[in-house]
Amino acid sequence: MLAIIRQTVSNGASRNRPAFYASRSYSAAVKEMTVREALNSALDEEMSADPKVFLIGEEVGEYQGAYKISKGLLEKYGLERVRDTPITEAGFAGIGVGAAYYGLRPVVEFMTFNFSMQAIDHIINSAAKSNYMSAGQLSVPIVFRGPNGAAAGVGAQHSQCYASWYGSCPGLKVLVPYSSEDARGLLKAAIRDPDPVVFLENELLYGESFPVSEEALDSEFCLPIGKAKIEREGKDVTIIAFSKMVGYALKAADMLAKEAISVEVINLRSIRPLDRATINASVRKTNRLVTVEEGFPQNGVGAEICASVVEESFGFLDAPVERIAAADVPMPYAANLERMAVPQVEDMVRAAKRTCYRSV
Repeated sequence: MLAIIRQTVSNGASRNRPAFYASRSYSAAVKEMTVREALNSALDEEMSADPKVFLIGEEVGEYQGAYKISKGLLEKYGLERVRDTPITEAGFAGIGVGAAYYGLRPVVEFMTFNFSMQAIDHIINSAAKSNYMSAGQLSVPIVFRGPNGAAAGVGAQHSQCYASWYGSCPGLKVLVPYSSEDARGLLKAAIRDPDPVVFLENELLYGESFPVSEEALDSEFCLPIGKAKIEREGKDVTIIAFSKMVGYALKAADMLAKEAISVEVINLRSIRPLDRATINASVRKTNRLVTVEEGFPQNGVGAEICASVVEESFGFLDAPVERIAAADVPMPYAANLERMAVPQVEDMVRAAKRTCYRSV
């Protein structure tokens, strides 16, 4: 690690970017990519382009990542830049923050974001506050990434959504990809960003394939941080979701279309900063709002969205806002109870119908 610091500080670490896909086993003609492949390619490209970028965490090297996100990176970049650690989240998160202070660009992987609770002091009190407390003199270019939210049958201590937890903290940027293009473009943007970024993935999306545009395959491709995406345009009701729930919202929109209800689906992509302009523009068009999240309802992301709409677009609402969230209990382990505790497509359909004053 010290060797990297000495080298990058002395040579300035040029960011000349190679034509990444020319040397890969798949070419720019690829039209589909799994979220796992998208994250892996983003890490590979950024590590290739900038020797300041390194990956640290549990099982990221020899095991190639608990979810194989770092597959092939140890072999390509070596032990100095792909660092396996003991089960010590506070330790390796602290090392990452210190390295970022020194000018490196660490990517800190948590096996699950539930384990980031062990490192929250480094994330909140060190990484997030340092730029402000140094009057802008100190940048902390670090990414904390890993799976977030409910998986399947992993119990209460491994099933929490941390979007609103970290989204409430000034100094952090909080990103929540849904598709492969989201994952690829947002992770590259996060690594290049001068500020600390919390990057919340979803374990159940890793193996899902999504279409990827030709533009997104370019090594320079990045998505803007803080900009939501309208996944589907509609005129009757707006459904706002993030991460895995975007897919559920799109399914709900298909079902509602059969009943002549036109749904606009917004993929937030970013929790902090929150794209209030896109949110309010959509509500002013449809006059109805449904928010969806896997987090707890109290003080959640949906609550913040609803507050923004009430503050800026209250006069445009034709129905009360609807919030769909996880049940306000620790996540059950039993499969039948777990399904009842997290939002389902049917919940979104019923909520959208209520806003349109249709019988449910």
